[in-house]
Amino acid sequence: MPELRFRICWPDGTKETCYSPSRVVKDHLVAGKSYPLQDFMDISRTALSAASERVREKYGAPCSRALSQIARLETASLAFAGKADAQVTIESFQDL
Repeated sequence: MPELRFRICWPDGTKETCYSPSRVVKDHLVAGKSYPLQDFMDISRTALSAASERVREKYGAPCSRALSQIARLETASLAFAGKADAQVTIESFQDL
């Protein structure tokens, strides 16, 4: 299954490289686009859950790394909760 990393920029300028076990993330997020924080979180949860489900279908168990990535994003996003103008930018994708 083709893995993917995607680089994001949080509202405070912090960069982070995220992991997905599937390229399905590219069907949900666009490189170079900024998303309101809540939209980014909703889309990321959907995309990474779909990626984990693809792993479950192929190997019989969900992808713990994808689920951990969702948890990491949820934790990091708390720092920006309540900031109406908070945006997350998708900087790039890297196929592995």
